[in-house]
Amino acid sequence: MNKKASWRSTVQAFLYLLPMLLIIGVFTIYPIFKSVDMSLYTDYNIFTGIVKERGLDNYKTLLTDPAFYRALKNTALYVVWVVPLSITISLGIALLLNQIKWLQGFFRTVYFLPFVTSTVAISIVWSWLYHSDYGLINYILGFFGIDPVNWLQNPDLAMPAVIIMAIWKGLGFNILLLLVGLGNINENYYQAAKVDGANSWNRFWFITLPLLRPTLFLLSVVSVINGFKVFDEVFAIFNGRPGPAGSATTLVYYLYRKFYEQYDYGMAAATGMVLFGIVLILTIIQYAGNRYFEKRGG
Repeated sequence: MNKKASWRSTVQAFLYLLPMLLIIGVFTIYPIFKSVDMSLYTDYNIFTGIVKERGLDNYKTLLTDPAFYRALKNTALYVVWVVPLSITISLGIALLLNQIKWLQGFFRTVYFLPFVTSTVAISIVWSWLYHSDYGLINYILGFFGIDPVNWLQNPDLAMPAVIIMAIWKGLGFNILLLLVGLGNINENYYQAAKVDGANSWNRFWFITLPLLRPTLFLLSVVSVINGFKVFDEVFAIFNGRPGPAGSATTLVYYLYRKFYEQYDYGMAAATGMVLFGIVLILTIIQYAGNRYFEKRGG
């Protein structure tokens, strides 16, 4: 480890890294540049693969397409509801589980199972739960005198149905990470706070939350990125459709339809670039916010 770097050692290290660099280059770097290039296709022959013209027409068309803005609105709505609610509910459950050590392993498994279960299998179960005639959710609502709700056929309820399922599905991953974060907090902090007379709320607000900030930051970044990439849940629960009258169309579903159904590769790639830009900007904002709170020490 203390040897001075030489040309021989540098070349040797590069050779060790070469297989992985090739894989990353072929399956990550090249597709990114290819997507940027495809987003500029304005005259493309699908049969010959010849590009006759490039330009910004795809972006102009995209930004004037009402269907795109509808997909963007649905995706933003999904992220705004799923991310904060999922993290908040997960934090509450993690705090409770952290108090019952002897059953923690069992509950970790129970809550994590939905995360590793196939989205298709989960969607089948939720399709039954949402069923307007014999679904469990409507059965429970009936006890409160509420008429059956047509969750999957009502355009106004399509996105809420997806959001509820997504929150439930993502709890396991969030809870597991939060439990790890809670386990890394030194118990001495709580003991000292109790001696100073801090109540449960004060211990949570001034000890637990600040020390959990790195974990919460990680969860928020990952959740926002995954939220903007939502596709499987919509595709599975509505049997390959973007909800009734397209009411649950998301950005990735919009991209999917442009690429696989309409064969408009340029528009699909342009949608991907816009999605990438949105996620990149939001991630930078989250990093900036996290750095700001770190400097403030809060």
